[in-house]
Amino acid sequence: MTLDLFAGVPVTDYAAALPWYEQFFGGPPSFLPNDIEAVWEVAEHRYVYIVQDPQRAGNALVLSFVDDLDGRVAEIARRGIEPAKRERYDDGATKVTYRDTDGNEISFGGGPG
Repeated sequence: MTLDLFAGVPVTDYAAALPWYEQFFGGPPSFLPNDIEAVWEVAEHRYVYIVQDPQRAGNALVLSFVDDLDGRVAEIARRGIEPAKRERYDDGATKVTYRDTDGNEISFGGGPG
């Protein structure tokens, strides 16, 4: 069974948010459903999208686990974006959190498990 997953991130101003997300994800959206949404395929059948929705902006929490957390963080840093927060847990796992200008959190986790 195939499962397509879409994680939505509401933003105040689509046009203002789009460049940050293009920089964060390392390229243009995979597709544009309409003039206030942009969608990136982050893994097969798994997507993160932004949508202009000012009343809900700033409340998204998206967490993905990756095989090479340090590599992912370094790649994003090369594009000019630094994490807002790093957390290390007792079991050795690490969570790295980024925040867009609305305060939405996109995090990557990695480590033991």
